[in-house]
Amino acid sequence: MLNEERVILMTKMASYEEGEGKKSMSLGRYFRGDYISIQLLRAFFCGTVAYLLGFGLYVLYDFETLISDVYKMDLFVFSQNIIIWYAVFVVGYCVVTYAICAYRYARAKKSLKLYYHNLKKLDSLYRQ
Repeated sequence: MLNEERVILMTKMASYEEGEGKKSMSLGRYFRGDYISIQLLRAFFCGTVAYLLGFGLYVLYDFETLISDVYKMDLFVFSQNIIIWYAVFVVGYCVVTYAICAYRYARAKKSLKLYYHNLKKLDSLYRQ
């Protein structure tokens, strides 16, 4: 005979596994520090590429002015400004990435905790 409470719980868990649970279970395999450090490395490389693309577009857009002023400007100060803006951009991007990843990890752990609680409940229903 089917137990209605068990069927409802199994349906709820199967729905979770097919939807939100896929991401949560993949995040649950990592320790918090490992997950965040991997994401920060990815953010550092993506931020570097994004900055280089943006700087390249700026140079192409303002190429005529840049070439005409290259002899008038101090190249050391210009390169120093480029490096400072790069550092600000990448650090800001990594800070935002850290906040987002910490929030995602905490939310995934919370939902996995509820999922494992439901598994234990289902196990106790089967034992009855």
